[in-house]
Amino acid sequence: QVQLVVSGGGLVQAGGSLRLSCAASGRTFSTYAMGWFRQAPGKEREFVAAISRSGGSTYYADSVKGRFTISRDNAKNTVYLQMNSLKPEDTAVYYCAARLTSYSGSYYSQRWEYNYWGQGTQVTVSS
Repeated sequence: QVQLVVSGGGLVQAGGSLRLSCAASGRTFSTYAMGWFRQAPGKEREFVAAISRSGGSTYYADSVKGRFTISRDNAKNTVYLQMNSLKPEDTAVYYCAARLTSYSGSYYSQRWEYNYWGQGTQVTVSS
C-alpha cells in the first residue's frame, strides 16, 4: 500500500507557473505508475498527465500538452507536475494517483485504473 501527499498548489496569474509535488510513502515507489488528475467545480475529475514506473514514458491530455510536464524521482519517492503558461481554465483541485504495475513502460489515463489517491491541492489561476 502507498500513501500520497500532494503539495505545491496556490494562486497564480495567467501565464505563470507552479510545480506540484506528490510524495509517496513506502519503499516500492518504483513499482507504481503515477498520474495527475484535476477536478474543477461542477465537473468530473479529468486526466492530466501520466508517467510510467521508470519515468521513460509519459502521456498528456491534449489540453495541457506542451505546457505541463510530469516527471518523477524514484530515489525521492516523488512525482512532479510542472505547470507553465497557466490559464484560468486550469483552475481545479489537482490529485495525484498511483497504480501498482508489473510493466515498467506502461502509463494509465483512466481514473478506474488507479489504486491510490492523494488528498488534492487547489490551483487557482486568475485572469
